[in-house]
Amino acid sequence: MSAELPRDINIREPRWDQGTFMGRAQHFFTVTDPRNVLLSSETLEDARVTVENYRRGIVKPGLTEDQLWRAKYIYDSAFHPDTGEKMLLIGRMSAQVPMNMTITGCMLTFYRTTPAVVFWQWVNQSFNAIVNYTNRSGDAPLTVNQLGAAYVSATTGAVVTALGLKSLTKHLPAIMGRFVPFAAVAAANCINIPFMRQRELKYGIPVTDENGNRLGESTTAAQQAIFQVVVSRIGMAVPAMAIPPVIMNALEKKAILKRFPVLNAPVQVGLVGICLVFATPLCCALFPQKSSMAVSSLEAELQQRVAEISPKTVTVYFNKGL
Repeated sequence: MSAELPRDINIREPRWDQGTFMGRAQHFFTVTDPRNVLLSSETLEDARVTVENYRRGIVKPGLTEDQLWRAKYIYDSAFHPDTGEKMLLIGRMSAQVPMNMTITGCMLTFYRTTPAVVFWQWVNQSFNAIVNYTNRSGDAPLTVNQLGAAYVSATTGAVVTALGLKSLTKHLPAIMGRFVPFAAVAAANCINIPFMRQRELKYGIPVTDENGNRLGESTTAAQQAIFQVVVSRIGMAVPAMAIPPVIMNALEKKAILKRFPVLNAPVQVGLVGICLVFATPLCCALFPQKSSMAVSSLEAELQQRVAEISPKTVTVYFNKGL
């Protein structure tokens, strides 16, 4: 290996300590950087080659540690951690801010009519379905039928929830109507994520020892992983969908928005974007992506298997997904 680099840099793990919230936040600010969606296919491929070659002990001349970590984070932003496949562009976490600020801003702007509620909830849940599938845990694919059933169930549940909540706010103050999209999104996340990851709940996700050796698949680990992702996603939506409505409610009483109502949507989208730039990485950081669980909490059969093949292992690890 070249003299510029230490031989023991573990680029399979994040650069910062994932045992602390601040370490995870630094990691996810890099992973969710919206600028990563602008990277060319050549840049992504170069990062992939750099990372995979380093793991094999091959380093191109002149490569520095900072360049290696940059390549690692470019690689992580575009390639699935379990399958290694290049992820759909709009499903990547780096696309969360630009995609969500547009969709959420429009949801908060056009919430007064039933057709608008149905359309934007459908768009939002369609996008969420892509994100949930792209960032699933494990390496087992969903069949087309499973994916279709999950998508229909999740989007239908979201639309029905939004319409039900909208009908309940008819006789409440106008400001309450602005929070219908947030309540619908929070409820829909509880439907969408488990449905899009139903295969994990049925068959389990891979669990490993501390050295990355695969020990089996666990449905208990899948339940914990999906719960943590649901909490994180709802957390992301709180500032983006709770703060702008309050600000917009005040701004709409001002002369400028009354005179130029066309500014409503751009201002709302901008406010959501500012919130999401911080909320997305900070809420991803609520739980480590490489989550853990005591062997004693696993299914009885898997506990027995772990005891047989790795008797000293007391904690297993798994990718919870995003």
